Amino acid sequence: MDFTTGAFLITLVTALACAVPGIFIVLRQDSMLVDAIAHSVLPGIIIGYLFTADLQSPLLLIGAALAALLVVLATELLKKSGLLSTGTPIGLVFPALFSIGVMLLSTKFTNVHLDTHAVLVGDTNLAAFEQLEVFGLSLGPRYLYTVLSIFVLNLLFVWLLYPRLKVTTFDPAYAKSIGIKTGAVRWALMLSVAITVTGAFHSAGAILTPAMLIMPVAAGIMLVKKLTHMLLFTVGFAALGSVTGFWSAYYLDQPTSPAVALVFALLFTLSLIISKTGRRANNSQRAAVSAAAS
Repeated sequence: MDFTTGAFLITLVTALACAVPGIFIVLRQDSMLVDAIAHSVLPGIIIGYLFTADLQSPLLLIGAALAALLVVLATELLKKSGLLSTGTPIGLVFPALFSIGVMLLSTKFTNVHLDTHAVLVGDTNLAAFEQLEVFGLSLGPRYLYTVLSIFVLNLLFVWLLYPRLKVTTFDPAYAKSIGIKTGAVRWALMLSVAITVTGAFHSAGAILTPAMLIMPVAAGIMLVKKLTHMLLFTVGFAALGSVTGFWSAYYLDQPTSPAVALVFALLFTLSLIISKTGRRANNSQRAAVSAAAS
């Protein structure tokens, strides 16, 4: 596998892996929590790197995922205190953890070779650099298999818990009444998101990882209302945006992750226009039918 193909597959699979749990995050109105998680995994990544010296190590993923879950836990505890408004806890927790990560990176642990650009927007080229070799045969970037594993795990997670995810997302009160442990489902989803964000961090960084989780979903839900259709449209937009963004960046000699995020934004804008146009057409048709009936 050549280097360009490896980088392209990393971009595609990362976008797909992010899109799967992203649909439930957006529908639950937890989008800001994704941003908080993406910024808060940095201290976990740095501490994990100290033990592994490998940005693609499973142990590093575990450390960063634990840091992400700490954000969720702290946010939930502050919300339950009743002393703060709904969005305030997120604004308190993630800047503190991100600041700790930056301080660790710039002072105590200067031997950790991460730069600000890689932290904020990632670097697909660096992610694709280290190859996986078996018996002297190169099988492509090691990082590709990391994000591919996360993608498969996310698919299994949604497949196994789909009925519970659906009912707890749209009607949590009813879910509780029929005995579903909504808290356990939420924590399982947050764990999936934490692992996904951590896995995507190397390629997309703290700023652009939330774009991969949220933007394809936002584009998809503009056009359809049924959950299964939303999932299909979200995955489709994730694939289309990542493919278009990668090759646009490749031929224009631009960074990959920002190009992908920009294409996602354009797809959302297009979906919004189509949705608005369709609604106006339906309203006009209904008005015409009502006028004819009267």
